[in-house]
Amino acid sequence: MAFTSELIAELEILVLFNLGTTQEGIKVHHTATPSAIAAAIRLHDKGLISQADGGYLTSLGLDAAQHAQTLLTILNVTETA
Repeated sequence: MAFTSELIAELEILVLFNLGTTQEGIKVHHTATPSAIAAAIRLHDKGLISQADGGYLTSLGLDAAQHAQTLLTILNVTETA
């Protein structure tokens, strides 16, 4: 299994969410890139976000966003010798 451009776009949406509060959502505007708009729709179809244009994370979405943000943090650490 490989990361497709569609999966990467979905991960990019998930890392936009503030994990410090469940009361803050996001809005993917119609002026966003077509890949971001499509990613938000797919995340909604998968049950990870409450609206096709963003909204709030569902319980499953919160788990996914936590994992995505953790992975991003791990991969962004520069290795020290």
